[in-house]
Amino acid sequence: MSVFKDGVSANSHFLNVLPDGTAAPPVDRIPLYEVYMRMAEELAKRSTCARLQVGTVVTDQVLENVLAIGYNGNARGLPNRCDSAVPGSCGCIHSEMNALVKAPGSVRDKVVFVSASPCVMCAKLIINSGVTHAFYRKAYRDPSGIEVLQQGGIVPVLYDRWVREWR
Repeated sequence: MSVFKDGVSANSHFLNVLPDGTAAPPVDRIPLYEVYMRMAEELAKRSTCARLQVGTVVTDQVLENVLAIGYNGNARGLPNRCDSAVPGSCGCIHSEMNALVKAPGSVRDKVVFVSASPCVMCAKLIINSGVTHAFYRKAYRDPSGIEVLQQGGIVPVLYDRWVREWR
């Protein structure tokens, strides 16, 4: 049975998994996964979407470099507001799209941290962007994006274990 450094069994990222038989170390400082998740939550505060504010951080596989950031809102140069109040048709570019369009395509095995799980179209974009793991804080109203990630070989990780710690 695998042991996970951060105590989150869904987090199968290679830096988090210890060899079988290893005792789980105490988690006495904030895991990097939680640091990046909080960065995504802070980025969400810049969103101009009236319905849902979402932030995204894209890192390299070893979690040493932030490759891109994004939050949902209108396109550059357009008014900082939704085009419509209809859910699903507000016209905002999703945070994952805003981040991944800025991330270098040559870097493979990226890791994505999103404050809400992706929709189906963003999940497909994540699959085609060379991402291995997609961490999210809370589930989006439609869980289909998580299923698409799994179908595409991406590991989705609900990461809420440390949300109240180190505040």
